[in-house]
Amino acid sequence: MIKISIYEEIKIKEWNLFNQNAKNGLFMFDRNYMDYHADRFIDHSLMFYEDSKLIALLPLNLKDSVLYSHQGLTFGGFIVDYSMRQQKMLECFQKLQEYMREINANHLIYKSIPHIYHMASAQEDLYALFRSGAKMMRVDCSAAIYLQNPIRFSELRKRGVKKALKNEVQIESSTNFKAFITLLNEVLQTRHNTQAVHSAKELELLYNRFKENIALYIAKQNNEILAATLLFIYPNLVHTQYLAASEKGRAVGALDLLIKTLIDTYATTKQYFDFGISTENNGLFLNEGLIAQKEGFGGRTIVHSFYEL
Repeated sequence: MIKISIYEEIKIKEWNLFNQNAKNGLFMFDRNYMDYHADRFIDHSLMFYEDSKLIALLPLNLKDSVLYSHQGLTFGGFIVDYSMRQQKMLECFQKLQEYMREINANHLIYKSIPHIYHMASAQEDLYALFRSGAKMMRVDCSAAIYLQNPIRFSELRKRGVKKALKNEVQIESSTNFKAFITLLNEVLQTRHNTQAVHSAKELELLYNRFKENIALYIAKQNNEILAATLLFIYPNLVHTQYLAASEKGRAVGALDLLIKTLIDTYATTKQYFDFGISTENNGLFLNEGLIAQKEGFGGRTIVHSFYEL
């Protein structure tokens, strides 16, 4: 019989150990990552047990009688180990719906983990969502390169790489998060009238906690940072959490060389190079220039699906 328990800090080791060994566990589901912004969300994460054995985790936050998985994370959804079977996931959803009625939660907004982030097939939740009557409410368009069979760069991106090499742009790793956030916010403010979700202080905190999973790379010329990317590194892929290039950087192809260098770096150890989404307005608006840039590097569409139950 499956029982549900609300996550408490006393269970941090149990949560983190299960996540580390899960077939779709990610470092962003580690409590040392999730809880860095605990003041912004009312955490309501759940742990599913069968006969005292932990069988699943579900990162959740609660807002206005709605459960979200999870507003503070790129995506959420059930975290399961290699023993999870389809029928067991159906039972987990049944228990979850019973629990929602008990706490008077009106809806569940569920952001599923894209399949390229799985270490093994782990889409039991998608079938269970369908069986539970969930409706797809949003689809975001991301772009990823399959590194085992990459698509060639477009001529535009190739010219950018050559231009950067001609201008002696240098690529290197960095820990100067303050300079990176300054560049990023200048670009975001100018082009999108927005600011980065993370502050430099938060990035430094997360980097110190997850040095194997977070990396900053910069493209520079004469010690001036022209372009940069913050990478989130997962077992089977690399994700560009942020990308930024100054006006001068765009003029000399700094970002093109930076991306090519990183693709070459990770091609032998990772399956995918993921650029992230190019959609706005809950998936209804496609930023054609942004997706075209990613496709120019060989990226092709991977969707992020959202469901309402």
